[in-house]
Amino acid sequence: MDWTKFEIPESFRTKLSRYRFEIRHIVVMVIVLITFQIILVFFQKENLETFLGEAQSWFRKYYAERLALVTTTSVELIFERQQRVRAQEDSTEMYLAYSLNVILKQQLIHRSVEDICLILIKNQRLYVIDSGQKLTAFFSNKLAPLGDGGPSNHFDAVNFFISQKDEMRRREKIISAVSNDKTFNVLVPFVPDGEYLGVMYMRITPDFTFLTTEIQSSFDKVALTFLALIFIGLMAIFIISSRAVGERNKAQEELFIEHEQNLEKQIRLEKESLFTKRIYHTHHKAEKIMGFIKNDVRLMNSENLGQLKHRVITYSNFISRIIYDMKWYDQDINTIVNRMFKTNINAVIEFIVHNVFLRLSSKNEMFEIKLDLDPSLPPVHVNEFIVWEILEPLIQNSIDHASKNFVTIKVSTRHMKKKNISYVYLEDNGVGIAEELLEAGPKGIKRLFLEQESTKNSIGTHSGYGCYIAHQLAVGKCGWLLDAENRPEGGCLFTLAIKN
Repeated sequence: MDWTKFEIPESFRTKLSRYRFEIRHIVVMVIVLITFQIILVFFQKENLETFLGEAQSWFRKYYAERLALVTTTSVELIFERQQRVRAQEDSTEMYLAYSLNVILKQQLIHRSVEDICLILIKNQRLYVIDSGQKLTAFFSNKLAPLGDGGPSNHFDAVNFFISQKDEMRRREKIISAVSNDKTFNVLVPFVPDGEYLGVMYMRITPDFTFLTTEIQSSFDKVALTFLALIFIGLMAIFIISSRAVGERNKAQEELFIEHEQNLEKQIRLEKESLFTKRIYHTHHKAEKIMGFIKNDVRLMNSENLGQLKHRVITYSNFISRIIYDMKWYDQDINTIVNRMFKTNINAVIEFIVHNVFLRLSSKNEMFEIKLDLDPSLPPVHVNEFIVWEILEPLIQNSIDHASKNFVTIKVSTRHMKKKNISYVYLEDNGVGIAEELLEAGPKGIKRLFLEQESTKNSIGTHSGYGCYIAHQLAVGKCGWLLDAENRPEGGCLFTLAIKN
């Protein structure tokens, strides 16, 4: 198989990319592995101690029995040799005593041997022998039996032998019993020349702590070494991973900074684009208003001076607002919404209708506008020319997109005192808005209010910006609600909700 051509499936890489390992994941992994290893070490150590304990118990018994057996065999050999020597009368009692003392002394010098003696039965009496002199006295019938002035420092041996005497005679096998989980009392049948004469008793406490200590020490060293290796390996993984994560975080931070800069650039470009489009869309309105100003100046006389003066000033203020908007594409919100503004929406509607739309020469042939204004409508803290820029495109939309020879437009206002909300309704009896433009687009905004979406059948130079700019100013700047829908009887309805 050519591994150089092996590629991870795209689906697997997609799933894998969903999981991001952070420093905390690696730390948790390290803690879990170390914890498991510590538990494993204690578990292995417990098992080893159990094994060593069982091995010691078995080996203590084996060691004690073997030591007692060897000792008994040695004494038996001396006993048999002494019998032959006595028969030949070529030995002295001193030699016998010396030989037995040497054997007993060799056993007692062991750290594990605590007591040793020979218990013999003669004429149903017990004799305890723990030295060569007592053995020679036994042979010469000068040794006193137990209970008749015999030795009294081997009571444990005698009691143990008495408890096992019948079993020993019957089986003639080694009998051992453990006390304190470590001390063995061993009885070995004493059968020189095949005749059962008694037992050899030994109390032995085998000590193998040096062996278990050495094994446990070795195990601890291995465990510590293993833990050290795992710790070093995990630390290496941790360092490498932390560096990798650090580099990734640094790259992400740089990417985020770059993304933030791109967003700022995109927002700035969008604002500049909106600014350009807004100015491009309103320049023809400025030309129309300038025409009205020129015409009013020509018609001005002493009789209509007051009326035309107010109208020309309002026209001029609107032109000034347009020029002011040309200075900055991102206007200060205080120039739009401010507590110092107290704009009467009814007055703005009346001025736009009577002094802009109804001044058109074709008004009688194309449309009519009816007003139904609520006098209780409270003023709003919004610049009056911003209100003009919101309402004028919506009314113009009903005129331009009615697709009828003559359209009736109705503008009405209502104030809900309980809810403290004012409503402005603009409705017409045209053909209405295409259904696809009433569908929700990005961010839940209807497509009618999106950029470059137009209700015109043919694309013109000013199409697609009127409703968009009205929505941007009303919703984005003033915080109002603007909605559009088709009326059941025909035509469309724009609803502007103003929270007072």
